[in-house]
Amino acid sequence: MSGTRLELSPAPAFGLALVALHAGAAASVIAVLGNALGYALGGALLALGLAAVWGRALLGSAASVRALELSGPEILVELRDGRRLHAELQGQRHVSRLMVTLPVRRPVRRTILVSRDMLGAEEFRQLRLWALWGRLPTRLPSVAGKQLSG
Repeated sequence: MSGTRLELSPAPAFGLALVALHAGAAASVIAVLGNALGYALGGALLALGLAAVWGRALLGSAASVRALELSGPEILVELRDGRRLHAELQGQRHVSRLMVTLPVRRPVRRTILVSRDMLGAEEFRQLRLWALWGRLPTRLPSVAGKQLSG
């Protein structure tokens, strides 16, 4: 499969946001329950947040997505441990200026989340367009150049 290859890099800002959200949830549980069970649940929520940061934002897990190859409507996912999987996407994708989510149906059911700081500006733009259209845009001729030369 040859297409556009997008190498993902760790996203510390996204990781910080994930930890802050999980810490807020842990603090809320502790405030509401205020007993040993509350502290245990709060600690578990914080641990879950740290695991999410390690695997999703910092790309430290063996199953973390390290690269995406886009070719027409198909996507090839490369994991940190070197495995390359042809992914079948399902349903609607979320596309915003801050992130893109790609729900995967096969080979494993998961959602790939790519934040803006995981890719360069042009690569993130390409991913957003591909997620919306299911294909990469073709290069358009320079209309302004023809207008300015005349």
